[in-house]
Amino acid sequence: MTSFSPLSPRPALFFDRDGTLMKEVDHCHHPEEVEAIKGVAALLAKTREQGWLHIIITNQSGIGRGYFTKKEFDAVQEELQRQLNGLIDDVYMSPDMPDSNSTRRKPAPGMILEAAKEYNIDLSRSIMIGDRTSDIEAGRAAGCRTILVLTGYGKEHRDCGADFIAENVSEALKIVLSLYTFHE
Repeated sequence: MTSFSPLSPRPALFFDRDGTLMKEVDHCHHPEEVEAIKGVAALLAKTREQGWLHIIITNQSGIGRGYFTKKEFDAVQEELQRQLNGLIDDVYMSPDMPDSNSTRRKPAPGMILEAAKEYNIDLSRSIMIGDRTSDIEAGRAAGCRTILVLTGYGKEHRDCGADFIAENVSEALKIVLSLYTFHE
């Protein structure tokens, strides 16, 4: 396992949540609707062994619209974390509406930049994985490499300019494992 000095910036895998780590459910707010993408937990364990942090970066305008509460969001997140064997290090969530001009809501890179500061992340060695153009744009704006997954809304966003395209997040993690190895 690669070890990192607390003074040395670490790489991170940033993930969109809905349609990327779990099957797309419109404004998911019931834990029983959570279904992690098959094979993800085992691959997250492998990227963890390589030293990657795992951070979710998610827009949740359903909270801002009053469709569900932060408590319901947390219950969904808790179930996803259970299905992923506790391998998510943190979650950054924006409840802002699409037209809010928020610096946190994707495609703005605010949540990624917050995580980078909090966790001492090297953004040039980090990757944003998502199923929408806004995920790819946020990653690029933060200085990360990007992978578009074709699950969720990904098939509608093929032309977003991602560095890589993968069938699903499991395939995206296989790309990460095949291309990136960190040494002490």
